[in-house]
Amino acid sequence: MTVVGIDTHKHSHTLVAVDSGGAKLGEKTVEATSAGHTEALRWALGKFGTDLVWGVEDNRSVTGLLERELMAAFQRVVRVPPHLMARSRGPARAWGKSDPIDAIAVARAVLREPDLPVAFHDQASWELKLLVDRRDDLVGQRVEAMNRLFARLHQLSPERPKPVKLQWATRRQALNDWLLEQPGLLAELARQEVADIGYFSDGIEGLTKHIALRVHELGSTLLSLPGCAELIAAKLISETANVDRFRNEAAFARYAGIAPVPMWSGSTEGRLRLARSGNRQCNSAIHRIAVVQIRLDGPGRAYYQRRRAEGDSGMGALRCLKRRLCRIVYNRLRADYTRRTQPVTNAAEPLTEVRTSMPAWLASVDLAASLATEEIENEEELSDHDDELPPIDVE
Repeated sequence: MTVVGIDTHKHSHTLVAVDSGGAKLGEKTVEATSAGHTEALRWALGKFGTDLVWGVEDNRSVTGLLERELMAAFQRVVRVPPHLMARSRGPARAWGKSDPIDAIAVARAVLREPDLPVAFHDQASWELKLLVDRRDDLVGQRVEAMNRLFARLHQLSPERPKPVKLQWATRRQALNDWLLEQPGLLAELARQEVADIGYFSDGIEGLTKHIALRVHELGSTLLSLPGCAELIAAKLISETANVDRFRNEAAFARYAGIAPVPMWSGSTEGRLRLARSGNRQCNSAIHRIAVVQIRLDGPGRAYYQRRRAEGDSGMGALRCLKRRLCRIVYNRLRADYTRRTQPVTNAAEPLTEVRTSMPAWLASVDLAASLATEEIENEEELSDHDDELPPIDVE
């Protein structure tokens, strides 16, 4: 097997091929275009054969096109986190930093870490992420415009109360009418800020409706989870992408930064602390679900209150609830992804609708375990009714 490590940039990609022992076999630099990607593919296939693994530094803003074109050529592409590349570069015999040094570090990281995620592009989750990211950008720009507006209003009239809920057109119109009565350049600039807030609000509202429509078209079962509406479901779907890249729900919890981190030595054995790493977008989405479930009557609130009664602090009980919710979110994401990506094999027997009334985390530990339990219960039920079946005549 030959591993081709790629150090990616906006205008060029540097490739270094290594054998299974990590020895350098060849090096090449190509342009970061479709023609350059074709040249790289021909070079690797012609020089090293078809038994190839491509290791790409996980920087998808510059590797998206490269990954898609390699996968279109039926190549296996592995994503290498930048910190693993840095660790491989540290003990290397070649000092310094260059594109070939980084590329060979990527290739050796692929050899050292067999469980790195394989690149896969799910069109539905990718498009949903584009919409979610665009909405988040507009929300951030609206917040900036509001802060500038508040500063100008304070200079115009310090005693005037700060306006609220400017995402509503009626509130913006009332503020704009007052600004029309104020003379000077400051009031004119404030009116422009109000117009900008209106533009951003209209874009956010349109994207919100578009995202909600996409989530319903995907038939996500996350929507039946209390506290999870369309925007949170879209955030979870887009951030996890192909959920089958996680070995189990514990790996997903680690990815989301919800799994606790051990912090003990000697007599403090068993002590854990809150994880500060992981995907903070997924963590924030599950945190919101947990907060809503604590407020509403249901199994989430009952579990939270039980943990408090057992002596956990408020934040400790919340972290335990988030860990439970992470399990049910993972199971539903995996079921939805499987249903969305696997075609129906028998047209006469269409795929049945995924159950959307799935109970919360109390009844969901692992999807495979649940299916196994259902099989056992069905077999026991049949055995209980064996004596009720009519005898079979055997001729």
